[in-house]
Amino acid sequence: MSWFQSAVVYQIYPRSFADSDGDGIGDLGGVIGRLDYLAELGVDVVWLSPFYPSPQDDNGYDISDYQDVDPVFGTLEVFDELLAGLHARGMKLVIDLVVNHTSDEHPWFRDPAKRDWYWWRKTPPNDWRSFFSGPAWELDPESGEYYLHLFSRKQPDLNWENPEVREAIYSMMRWWLDRGVDGFRMDVINLISKDLATGVYFNGPRIHEFLHEMHEAVFEGRSGLLAVGEMPNVSVEEARLYTDPARREVDMVFQFEHVALDQGPDSKWDIRALELPALKRSFGRWQAGLADVGWNSLYWDNHDQPRAVSRFGDDGEHRVAAAKMLATVLHLHRGTPYVYQGEELGMTNAPFNTIEDFRDIESLNHYAEAVEGGASPDDVLLALRKMGRDNARTPMQWTSARHAGFTSGEPWIPVNPNHAAINAEAAVADPDSVFHHYRRLIELRHSLPVIARGDFTMRLPDDERVYAFTRSLDGEELLVLGNFTGDPVVVEIEGWTGAEEALIGSPGLALGPWEGKAFRR
Repeated sequence: MSWFQSAVVYQIYPRSFADSDGDGIGDLGGVIGRLDYLAELGVDVVWLSPFYPSPQDDNGYDISDYQDVDPVFGTLEVFDELLAGLHARGMKLVIDLVVNHTSDEHPWFRDPAKRDWYWWRKTPPNDWRSFFSGPAWELDPESGEYYLHLFSRKQPDLNWENPEVREAIYSMMRWWLDRGVDGFRMDVINLISKDLATGVYFNGPRIHEFLHEMHEAVFEGRSGLLAVGEMPNVSVEEARLYTDPARREVDMVFQFEHVALDQGPDSKWDIRALELPALKRSFGRWQAGLADVGWNSLYWDNHDQPRAVSRFGDDGEHRVAAAKMLATVLHLHRGTPYVYQGEELGMTNAPFNTIEDFRDIESLNHYAEAVEGGASPDDVLLALRKMGRDNARTPMQWTSARHAGFTSGEPWIPVNPNHAAINAEAAVADPDSVFHHYRRLIELRHSLPVIARGDFTMRLPDDERVYAFTRSLDGEELLVLGNFTGDPVVVEIEGWTGAEEALIGSPGLALGPWEGKAFRR
């Protein structure tokens, strides 16, 4: 059994977590000041989103120096203090690795001798589109050639076909591991192998070769590390290969199947109602597919997703119950759960009134392109409010005070006004809060092997109201129930009465609105 199978990861988006110097932007010093909070929650690993020097075109995912800290976040010395503080509290640190692309302000991109470290062509060889709107090939007026950028035009894609690129990246990764970090979350890592002729950039022809080479060059001979690959458009079958320990590539992948179920086939902005049986089929397929080989990552929220309680639950009257239910259902699956900052408080989507309230390049570009194409500005704004990434990036709500205790200055993006009621100070003081529910779930994963390693069986797969499954290991069984409606529900599960020991929630198979329960026998 690998250590991460019983671990829980907490993601910090440093720009929005805690500001220690009053400039309105979160920083590493702010994280240091909240380490005891993380220790009380009980998480095992902190995943730190980018803190490197960056022009901040994509909020730090456009890196201009892989081996330093952006002054807005601190210094390498402050980073070392943060790392030591986590280790002293028994927590590991995983940092974001963004190596599909750099910033166009990275010295590599500006060095004529490294031109073949990127994708340059005299004419665009295909019609690829950027994920952030517009063509993926950008004309450089100075040279008259085009460079590839699958994301922002300020994020040119690295050419992994060049072995010098790969060795420079592996050397940088070893440098961070030697400094003491415990692994990497690898941003869109399954895009690094591209075939321009056939139009393939998801899971390209050399992707397994590259990841195995990375493992051999960086991770081999080191223990206790974590390698997580963010992989859009990855299938269960491909994930089995990526996460098979015998192949030595990555430990787990982030897949996007379940967070696309409330979207149309062509656009995340085409929002549909979530159908619970479809969610069960998706999760069930991944639970079964990685049961004997590999490992699942489990998440509702992250820096790229709207707040789960607003998206999949109820952020009004039943917010607390819905937040607890979503946590119960997710954390008791087989896999490693990820908690995004504020999720443990039941933080909600924010009330964005106008396009001026948004900061994210993806949302701003989509708005401009959609309105120019004839869409109603009000309709576009409605979609942005529901699905925009800025929902996850409003500041962490620490207190009911001005700016939620996030900063003494003016925050870079407005704080959600509901911080007066939803904040960490109040949640920690309330034993029945969402925070303490998360703390209890994390304790259960640490103490009950059936949660970390037990078999998974979906129950009531076609029920449109209740998510139900069982876990079993060595004669011990768990039953998990989640009511995804605002109405009371009574369920019947063969062999279960609800009189068994209640780990989460009250006894009985009657569920209140948005209630979650878990039983053991």
